[in-house]
Amino acid sequence: MFHLFFDPARSYIAVTVVVAFALISSLFLFTSFSFGYFVGVYFYTMILGYLWLSCFSDLNYDRLSAGLSAVASIIAFLLPAVLILSPFTRVYTLSAAAFDRVLMAILALGAATIVVGATYNFRLVAIEEIYDFRDKMESPTILNYLIGITSSALLPFAFAGFMARRAWWRAGAVLLLLLLLYPITLTKLALFAPLWLVTMLLISNLFETRIAAILSLAAPLLAVLVLAGLFQEKAALLLAVVNFRMAAIPSIAMDVYNDFFSRHEVTYFCQISFLKHIVSCPYQEPLSVVMAQTYKIGNFNASLFATEGIASVGLWLAPVSAFVCGLVIALGNRLSAGLPSGFILISGAILPQVLLNVPLTTALLTHGAALLFLLWYITPRAIFEQETAE
Repeated sequence: MFHLFFDPARSYIAVTVVVAFALISSLFLFTSFSFGYFVGVYFYTMILGYLWLSCFSDLNYDRLSAGLSAVASIIAFLLPAVLILSPFTRVYTLSAAAFDRVLMAILALGAATIVVGATYNFRLVAIEEIYDFRDKMESPTILNYLIGITSSALLPFAFAGFMARRAWWRAGAVLLLLLLLYPITLTKLALFAPLWLVTMLLISNLFETRIAAILSLAAPLLAVLVLAGLFQEKAALLLAVVNFRMAAIPSIAMDVYNDFFSRHEVTYFCQISFLKHIVSCPYQEPLSVVMAQTYKIGNFNASLFATEGIASVGLWLAPVSAFVCGLVIALGNRLSAGLPSGFILISGAILPQVLLNVPLTTALLTHGAALLFLLWYITPRAIFEQETAE
């Protein structure tokens, strides 16, 4: 289905490539935790997966050039995203009381969004059946934006904020709201978001934040592999949801996009919705739909490396695009500077998974990353100093 066929004869190539690429991971050993560090771990793993899986792909494109471009792109992304940490001068900061009001406003907005969303779509279906119904769901554009922003950015921020303020019941209410998003969106992310936030809270308390960021991805993947080895078919759903969806699909997307754009015109960013209305574009459908129609694999969204990189400017300019995207993520580092690393980890917990599967522009606007950056900037640092003193 995904044009991947394991060939033992190619194994030595895959191992050599992965071992050489692993040298880049040393960057994570000598840098401090930041939002860019968190995102960088996920993107590094995605590129690692692509380099491995592409060795067994039957798609016909120049894999050597694509692999070199991918390596150059992740380096270009990581340099600003991991190394730029200096804070902006804060011209405005919320008071502690205003911060509490913002958290309550987010809680109210989340509840209102769910109530309105339920009037358009509400289905309680098993996770295996979501694709039978999800394409039939229709909602107003503004509601779709609200759902994306509240689920990916605002509610996780509120959860982290309530935990910092020791408002346990309100933090629990956030988890309930996140769970209630599942029947109106039918997405795996909505279903597992509450568990994910609790897991991030636990590991951030048990481990140093950099280790927690790495474990947030590595631990689920390894745990499910062990379960699959022990229980085989009984663990198939877990394998599909965790290892396949969280890790393999974003890597495979790069294989597919490399193949498609090796023979088709690049977009020059015309796939971005507001640009499509003012410039000509060779593709009238979203890229995910174009890939679905071409490869018969369902709507295939992809990360900034595939969309703002390969699709928009081609292989050789993709590292330049990745560098610019890294600067945008570094903006999040600078706006969040001074906040406890655990708070950043928990409040930003959903976004790395989002960024694996959508363009950066979509993550910033539709999923609220830009708004989360702003909230980090105005969050009062003094409340955390008070908690430490107590």
